[in-house]
Amino acid sequence: MQKRTYIFSLLFLSLCGMVIAQEEDNIGTETVTVVKPYSPTVSDAFKIKSSPSLNDSIVLQKKKINYSIFSVPVASTFTPAKGKASGVEKTPPPTLYNSYASIGLGNYNNALVDFYSSREFNRGEDLLDFGLTHNSSRGDLDSTPLETDFYDTKLNASYAKKDRYMDWGAAIGLQHQLYNWYGIQSELFSEDEINAMDETQNYFNAEAKAHFNTEDSPFKSGALLLRRFWDAVESAENRALINPTFELPITEELITISAKVDYVGGSFQNGSITEGANEGEKKYSNLQAGVTPSLLILRDDLTINLGANIVYGLDMENSENNFYIYPAVTASYRVMDENVIAYGGVEGELKQNNYYDFVNDNPFVSPTLDIIPTDQQYEGYLGLKGQLTSNVGYNIKGSYMAENRKPLFFHNPINTSLDDEKSYYYGNSFQVFYDDVKTLGVFGEINVDVNRNFSLGINGEFYDYDTETDNPAWNLPSIKGSVFMDYQITDQWYMGANLFYVGERDDLLSQIDPLDSELQFQQVTLDGFFDANAHVGYRFNEQLSIFVKASNIAGNNYQRWANFRVQGFQALAGVSYKFDF
Repeated sequence: MQKRTYIFSLLFLSLCGMVIAQEEDNIGTETVTVVKPYSPTVSDAFKIKSSPSLNDSIVLQKKKINYSIFSVPVASTFTPAKGKASGVEKTPPPTLYNSYASIGLGNYNNALVDFYSSREFNRGEDLLDFGLTHNSSRGDLDSTPLETDFYDTKLNASYAKKDRYMDWGAAIGLQHQLYNWYGIQSELFSEDEINAMDETQNYFNAEAKAHFNTEDSPFKSGALLLRRFWDAVESAENRALINPTFELPITEELITISAKVDYVGGSFQNGSITEGANEGEKKYSNLQAGVTPSLLILRDDLTINLGANIVYGLDMENSENNFYIYPAVTASYRVMDENVIAYGGVEGELKQNNYYDFVNDNPFVSPTLDIIPTDQQYEGYLGLKGQLTSNVGYNIKGSYMAENRKPLFFHNPINTSLDDEKSYYYGNSFQVFYDDVKTLGVFGEINVDVNRNFSLGINGEFYDYDTETDNPAWNLPSIKGSVFMDYQITDQWYMGANLFYVGERDDLLSQIDPLDSELQFQQVTLDGFFDANAHVGYRFNEQLSIFVKASNIAGNNYQRWANFRVQGFQALAGVSYKFDF
């Protein structure tokens, strides 16, 4: 910049000198030629290296130094305190035994025997079970001059196998029951007639069952039942039931198809008691084939099952058949998680009635029954269930059901003109009467788990019946209720109790006049009754325990069926033992 200023100053002075010179002297005209103009430039800046490279032999080279550590051990006197984990009291796991035996004896010559054994093989994949139960009584009742003995003996064996994706099992069972038709009106018969009566009936049952369940397969499960049931007067019945189930997932929904083939057939060697003479053999043979497709819909708290039950019914003995279509719709909705769950449905079915089921409901039926299926057109119900608190559960339900040919029990008439092998025609047995019945019902129950050792429950049922014949719904109570309790008092002592109530029932007593064969009827109403039962036990150790059971504590000789009074107060004491077999 100084150089440029100098040049410009020089040029300016030269021009001023020329002007002054022209003013003073006229030196003439000259031409100035500029060979090259001045073009200044600026060099690029560069950084001086911090460690310049020197190429000088005089510079001394640095000597390499190796460092090492000289370790000297120092004795330490510090000793850390040992930690101690907090103790947690654990309940020792109970010892499991594979066998169990129990025996008890009581008044009325009552006896109880119970045995069970279970064996595992192949690391629990195979299971073999055996069971034997016996319950009997050989006591007499003051209300009747006839024998009142009964006993019930069952023997069962089963085998089950479980694999990773399926499990299956099979079982066989044998049963022998003995009952007596002891419910006669003693004042109507002479001592000789009573002494000539053979009132004992024996029932025998042999059955085989099988089941099969799979995973990750459209064929979900299957069940098979084969049964032979017969009695001491040559009545016999065969039952075969096959029930496979399939599941087909479609998008997010699940379609379930349940199929059924149900056959029951048999014969009674004796005809109806209402006839003047024995008509001879009565046969029955009913076949049902049905399918129930249903669609399962799951939406958050809502579950809906939409389906229909389609059944083909064939009366093979009378060559009659019919198709039935029933609703199969159920739904549930969680209103408040587990606290309030609303549920409901409309369902129907063709019930396969049979001699075996009738005997289990009423062992005093006569071997002269008519066996036909019940057409349950529909049963609609609505209810609420859930948890009031963490330990209080409840269930409330209202229902309405329409049934055609509903079986009802009432007394056979007294018909002394018969001379069958067994004495069930003295008004001391029951027949089945079919009526069309509509039933309105209300059900409620509450279960309370007070703590781990004490539980309590109560339930009640109320019914109103409307029959097509305008007769009462024979031997069906309008009210039923029960209370139960279980209490583990200490590790050794335990007890339980239950109380149930059955309301009034209507029955029909009748007699055939031997002179004109006319039926004389008398309707009776049986009183409602309470029955209280309790048991208490003491465990000496994990294997040995003793118990005492009391039944009908109030000692009320009530009538469960008309003219069939029960035993009074009953007490039974026994011992139980667990062991490995």
